[in-house]
Amino acid sequence: MATTYKIHPDTPQARSVDQIVDALRSGATVLYPTDTVYAIGCDLNSKSGVERVRKLKQMSNDKPLTFLCPSLSDIAQYAVVTDQAYRIMRSLIPGPYTFLLPATKLVPKLVMNPKRKTTGIRVPDSAVCQALLSAMGNPLISTSAHVPVDDETIPVKVRDPENLSLAELFDSMNRLVDVIVDTGEEPSYTVSTILDLTGDEPAMVRKGLGWQAASEWASVA
Repeated sequence: MATTYKIHPDTPQARSVDQIVDALRSGATVLYPTDTVYAIGCDLNSKSGVERVRKLKQMSNDKPLTFLCPSLSDIAQYAVVTDQAYRIMRSLIPGPYTFLLPATKLVPKLVMNPKRKTTGIRVPDSAVCQALLSAMGNPLISTSAHVPVDDETIPVKVRDPENLSLAELFDSMNRLVDVIVDTGEEPSYTVSTILDLTGDEPAMVRKGLGWQAASEWASVA
């Protein structure tokens, strides 16, 4: 059974944050809120944690995992950032955006796309996420705890097959993760917007939260 921590969404309690981080450093998996949807995560550098997240999400090793960084300067440690990519990211973060970038050697192979050597990185506008990242000192894996809606005509939303409430979501994940972070807020059901910054021109791969603000930077198919 998971250990649940009740945390204030705007001013996370340091003691609880430290306890969660201790668990993450030991390879724990966590269900936690972001500025988009509730996510399943672990310490980026925990091989056992990443393997458990992949198994939980039924993701093969050729599917890259997104991770959170606290700032743009941190992104530069884990990805190759061109001047163009820097300008785009600086205008959009922190916020509900995932940036696809060429990975550096600091990104574990188990996390990146093995063929393209790329990775997805976010800088969330979330006090809880930022507190965890600051205390941990490492990026945090972030993959949606919900199921995508297959509808290309609207911004991508996510849902649980049974339209779970927050309490039901926690109950359904209670035996699957080690830690649950409860801010008392109902989860969002709209995922991040994905911008591919690996090519000569930026491209919007997925419309999610904030896609309108990002559209001026990307050619939308």
